[in-house]
Amino acid sequence: MNLKDLKIDKAWSLFLDRDGVINHRMVDDYVRDWEQFQFNPGVKEALKELSGIFGRIVVVSNQQGIGKGLMSESQVEKVHHSMIREFETSGGRIDAVFYCPALDRDKSINRKPNIGMALQARKRFPEIRFRQSVMVGDSLSDMIFGKRLGMKTVFLSADLPHIRRGYKTINYVYTDLQAFARELKY
Repeated sequence: MNLKDLKIDKAWSLFLDRDGVINHRMVDDYVRDWEQFQFNPGVKEALKELSGIFGRIVVVSNQQGIGKGLMSESQVEKVHHSMIREFETSGGRIDAVFYCPALDRDKSINRKPNIGMALQARKRFPEIRFRQSVMVGDSLSDMIFGKRLGMKTVFLSADLPHIRRGYKTINYVYTDLQAFARELKY
């Protein structure tokens, strides 16, 4: 099925991972403050386009750097506040950001690929219907998260071997958020 065949409109919700999708992923490290946060190319423009298409846009992000004691929740919340402000300044929007500070070994319901952050989002925005939602991420845990909820999944990557390993959980593949937004726009 082609992405356009979904007939995405304001009844749909968009779930976005943060690191690697919105901003540059720091390999073996964590974005601890706004100075380290670097938007991926084209992301602001993409969010502007996507804000006109989707009814809700929600970020869901594992932030285990908090659980490791490398940064505080306050630091992460300041980064998210600045990120939202930047999107608003460029004509886009993020309706809410949910993050999980737990370590993988904690087995938290909120840590992707578990679905707790999506349930929090639906509690805040009761109009969210997971079958009318798209999860955009750059990891297989993002794709599993989306599939567990019945969402359509969009994998951002140019790494074909990685895609082959997770093909059953991936509906669509794009190189970046801007390419995904362009596909929906035209």
